Amino acid sequence: MSKLALVTGATSGIGRAYAERLAGTGHDLIVVGRREDRLEAFAADHPEVGVRVLAADLSTDDGVDAVAAVCAAEPLNMLVNNAGVAHYMPLAELPADKARELVHVKVVAPTLLARAAVAGMRDRGAGALVNVAGMIAFSGPAPSSVMPRRAVYAGTLAHLVAMTQALAAELEGTGVAVQVVCPGVVATEFHERQGLDLSAVPRMSADDVVTAGLRGLELGEVVTAPGVEDAALLDAVFRADLAAFGGQSPRLATRYQGG
Repeated sequence: MSKLALVTGATSGIGRAYAERLAGTGHDLIVVGRREDRLEAFAADHPEVGVRVLAADLSTDDGVDAVAAVCAAEPLNMLVNNAGVAHYMPLAELPADKARELVHVKVVAPTLLARAAVAGMRDRGAGALVNVAGMIAFSGPAPSSVMPRRAVYAGTLAHLVAMTQALAAELEGTGVAVQVVCPGVVATEFHERQGLDLSAVPRMSADDVVTAGLRGLELGEVVTAPGVEDAALLDAVFRADLAAFGGQSPRLATRYQGG
């Protein structure tokens, strides 16, 4: 049986790198993006596999619903939720339409696409759900000196990390792997589209991100951070999370008493 993967945000950057790599390993593909011309060009460049083009805008309900319907109907071996927008702005200055677009693309879309795909994967006893987030998911405690301001963007990526971890626990023993990939700064068009010039900043290649992501799946990682050499740092974060979660009590903490 042929392998089938659906990749969102497949027209450039990390999404295209995933599509290229998966095509190279014999996957048929459903490539999703806003720019149909780029999707068609990708399909023309890969006659060796079956490539279905699905032009959709994941910042809209109609776009999400259209892709979710495909995720539910097709026997996917892998779903790569990669589509993204940046909109790096302080919350008070972030236009409402941009905030809505960001939350839709990085929270609503991956949540509903995963929901649509996961039941079939679970029933078949195999599959992989991959969410592409970023190390900014861990930047919440950073002081005010850290720039640029990006509260909403950081929050959406943190959602992907927590959702992926919780979903991995839900699906333990089913044969379905769940992973969130958290790269740092990557050399793609992503920042250029936001008017940010990061040409002087050391950046990882999209191909390296995909190499780490696929190897992380083989290693059974739920959280893959391609640029973090010391994996114990991530383990420490997650142990602290669980310690705080387990340290709660129905009694009011003493620091809040007697004020």
